[in-house]
Amino acid sequence: MVKKIIVMALMLLAVSAAAQNNVQRYVDSIMEVTPQLKNAAVAILALDGRGRTIAEYNPDLPLLSASTMKTVTTGAALMALRPDFQFETKLASAGETGQDGVLHGDIYIIGGGDPTLGSRCDCANDINAVFEEWTIALKDAGITAVDGKIIGDSGYFPGEMTHRNWCWEDLGADYGSAPCGLSYGENISYFFVEPGEGEGAPLQITPAGMNYSGMDVRNDAVTGAPKTGNKLGYYASDLSPVGRFTGTYAGDRKADTVAVANRFPALTCAEAFEEYLAAAGISAKGSAIGAAPDTVLFLATTFSPSLLEICRETNFKSNNFFAETIFMNLGLCLEGEASYESTPEAVEKYISDLGCNTTGLKQDDGSGLSRQNYVTPRFFCNFYRMMQKSDIFAGYFSTLPTPGSESTLKYVLSNEPMQLRRRIHCKSGSMSGVRCYSGYVETASGDLLSFAILVNNFDCPMREIRPKVEGFLKQLALYDR
Repeated sequence: MVKKIIVMALMLLAVSAAAQNNVQRYVDSIMEVTPQLKNAAVAILALDGRGRTIAEYNPDLPLLSASTMKTVTTGAALMALRPDFQFETKLASAGETGQDGVLHGDIYIIGGGDPTLGSRCDCANDINAVFEEWTIALKDAGITAVDGKIIGDSGYFPGEMTHRNWCWEDLGADYGSAPCGLSYGENISYFFVEPGEGEGAPLQITPAGMNYSGMDVRNDAVTGAPKTGNKLGYYASDLSPVGRFTGTYAGDRKADTVAVANRFPALTCAEAFEEYLAAAGISAKGSAIGAAPDTVLFLATTFSPSLLEICRETNFKSNNFFAETIFMNLGLCLEGEASYESTPEAVEKYISDLGCNTTGLKQDDGSGLSRQNYVTPRFFCNFYRMMQKSDIFAGYFSTLPTPGSESTLKYVLSNEPMQLRRRIHCKSGSMSGVRCYSGYVETASGDLLSFAILVNNFDCPMREIRPKVEGFLKQLALYDR
C-alpha cells in the first residue's frame, strides 16, 4: 500500500513537472526562434499558488511596464482607501440672499478629486442629473438669481498636475489628460474635424462638446493625401489657455469627432453649470476659477461611484485619467500631499509596510504613461500574491479583465475556447516598442498563478509580437491540464 502511494505521488510530480516544463519550454522556444525578440529586452516570471516558479526569463530585470502599472495603483488604493470609498463634490454659496431671491455673492463648485464627474463611462452619474440636483439645492435655498459668478474650486489637488516625465506629444492627447481637483468630462474636449477640398487645404475644426469657451484654439492642421489617415496632433498646457492643432487629416476620411486633453476642466465645469442654470431660469454673471472662502453655506454634496467601480473601469478600459486621479488621491491620503514628487515614494512605502518586497519597483506615475516606470516581473508576482492574501482580494480580482470581455483584452487569444480565455485575469500594457501582460491565471484544478511578461524595445510592428506574448498566456492557462 505504501509503495502504491509513493508511486502515485511520483507520477503526480512527473505530470506537474511536465506541465511546468511545457511553459518553460515555450518561453525558451520563443526566445530562441523568434527573430523579432533577438534584440528586445524580455522579462518573464510565473509562480504557482505556493510561490514556486513555473517559468522564468530575466525575472529580476526592470523594464517599462506601460499600463500594467495600473494594477499596482488600483490594488494599493483599494487596500488603503477601501473599496467603498467615494469622492465628494460640494456645492456652496458665499454671500447674502435677499428677499427677492438674488444671491449677492458667488456659487462655488468645490472639487474633491472625483474623476467621474461629467464622464461618459458606464459607472458615472449622469451629469444632467447632477446639475438638476444642484439646481434644486439652489432653489431650496431660496436662490433665484446669482449676482456673482459660478466658480470652480480645484484646490483639492493644488498646483499643476501635468506629469514632468510625460512626452510632449502625449500631453494634448485624450489619453494624456491630467488629474485635477475639480475634473469634468474626464478632462477631455471634443472637436468636429472635416477635411478641406484637396490636399493641403485647411481643415475645418469646430468645438463639439466639453470645451472651455475661453480657449484660444489655433488650427495649423491641413488636409492630407488620400489613405494617409488621421495624423493630427494637439498641443496644450495648463499654463495658458491656448491649444494648437497640427498635422494632417486625410481628404478621403469622413468628417469625425476627435478627443483631446482639456487643461481647464474646472472652468469648463463652471461654465457648463452656468449654462444649465440659465436654461432653468437662474442667471449668473459668468464663470471663473478660484478658492472658496473659509465661510460658505454648503448646499449639496455629490458622491462618486465607489472606488471599486472606478478601479474596474480603470483596468477594463485602461483609463489613464482615472488611474492618475486615484494615484494622486492615494498620495493625498497617505502623506497629505498630492504631487508626482511625493506620491510615488508614499505608495512604495505603503506597499512595503504591507509586507511586500518592493525591490524591482520604480513607480513614476499611476497609469504607466511615463517612460520612467520600471518594474520587474518578480515585484509584480510578489504584489499579486500579497493582494491574494488581503481581505479585499475578491473585489480587486474583479477589476481585472479577461480575454473576450468588453475591455482592452477583447481580442486576446480570440481563436481559443472561451473556457480557456476566462481563466486569464490580467492587465495589458502597450506603448511604442512595449508590450506587457500581468495578473493571474486560474488553472483547471483551481490553482491561481501569478505572472508578468514584459517585452521592451522590439523594432517590429506590434502584430508580430502579440501572438508570441499571448502564446505564453495560453500555456499558463493550459498549465496542469
